[in-house]
Amino acid sequence: MSFIPRGIIPAVVTPMTPDEQVDHAALRRIIRFLLEGGVHGIFVIGTTGEFYAMTQDEKRALIETTVDETAGKVPVYAGTGAITTKECIALTKMAESCGVDAVSILTPMFISPSQDDLYEHYRIIASETELPIILYNNVPRTGVTISAGTVEKLSRIPNIVGIKDSSGDFTLTAEYIRLTRYRKEFAVLQGRDTQILAGLQYGATGAIAACANVAPRLCCEIYDRFQAGDYAGSLEAQFALAPLRLAFNIGTFPAVIKEALNMLGLNIGGCVKPIRDLLPNEKAELQSIMKEMKLI
Repeated sequence: MSFIPRGIIPAVVTPMTPDEQVDHAALRRIIRFLLEGGVHGIFVIGTTGEFYAMTQDEKRALIETTVDETAGKVPVYAGTGAITTKECIALTKMAESCGVDAVSILTPMFISPSQDDLYEHYRIIASETELPIILYNNVPRTGVTISAGTVEKLSRIPNIVGIKDSSGDFTLTAEYIRLTRYRKEFAVLQGRDTQILAGLQYGATGAIAACANVAPRLCCEIYDRFQAGDYAGSLEAQFALAPLRLAFNIGTFPAVIKEALNMLGLNIGGCVKPIRDLLPNEKAELQSIMKEMKLI
C-alpha cells in the first residue's frame, strides 16, 4: 500500500449546537479555516472530536460533510475506534463507504487487553477493509498501550500504514520509529504537540495535532520549515506553539480548544456534557495566552 500519512493533520473538534447536535455549518467553517492554514490532512471523530459522544448515524453525517467540504484537497482521516473488534469493523466499513482516505483506530478502552489481544484486534480489522489503517496509542486516555514490539509485528500487515502516538513518552515514540524503519511505507505520527519537531528529527512523518485547530499555520511552520531545511525556524515555531498546548490543562479536554476557536470567531459551541465550559477566570487566562501568541 502506497498511502503514507504525513504533515500536519488537525484532530478536528466537533462543533456542537446548544442542544448538543453536530453543527454542520460550523464544521464547514472550521474545515475551510484549516485548509486556508495549509494543513496536510483533516482528521475527524478522534479524541479531540469527542467520538465517544456520537451515535453511528451522527458519525456518518459528520464524515460525509467533511469529505464534501474537503473536496479532495487533502486526505480525510476518520476515527473508528471502539471497545469491541466488531464495532471497529462496522465503523471502519461505514467510513469506507463515505469515501475517507484512511482511518485511525484507538486502542480499546475500559478493558485491559494483552498485547496478543491487541495484535489480533488490529489484524482482524485490517482483514475486513482495504482502507489504510493508522494505529492510535493514547495510554493517558485509555489506560492501554501498544508495545513497540506489537507495533513492529502489526507494521508487517500491508494496510496498517502507521501509528499516532499520544503517550508523551518519547522513548516509546522513538522505539516505534526504530523498529518499523525497515518498512518505508510505515509512518509514525506524533500525537503530543510539544514534541512535533522532536518526532520529525527522529524520523516521524508528521503529527496529528489538536493545537492545529487553533493555530494551523504555526503548526504547519514546524513541519514545512523542517522539510525545507530551516531547522532553526522550525524550532522557533515549536517554541511558539508550546504555550497553547500547555494551556490545555486550564479546563477539561477539549474545552480549551473549543473556547479558543470561539475566541477566533469560528463559533463552534461548547463540549458535550459533562464537560463544562471554561469559567470566566479560565477564559481570561486563555485569552491572555492567545493574545501573547498573537492569535487574537
